[in-house]
Amino acid sequence: MATADMCRHGISSATFYKWKSNYGGLEVSEARRRRTLEEENGRLKKLLAEPMLDNVVLQDLASGKW
Repeated sequence: MATADMCRHGISSATFYKWKSNYGGLEVSEARRRRTLEEENGRLKKLLAEPMLDNVVLQDLASGKW
């Protein structure tokens, strides 16, 4: 299918090329695995960011910067 045909279905050409660069050579199972790893990575980043933010806030409070 041509790029123009894909873009007729409501997908911008920029989105199409971004998807193609990310998932172009992958099999379906590989793409699913990649998506689950990216979701897990996002969850882990959130879990790490919350304690780090708490630490910064507590340090600011302790030093009187509030």
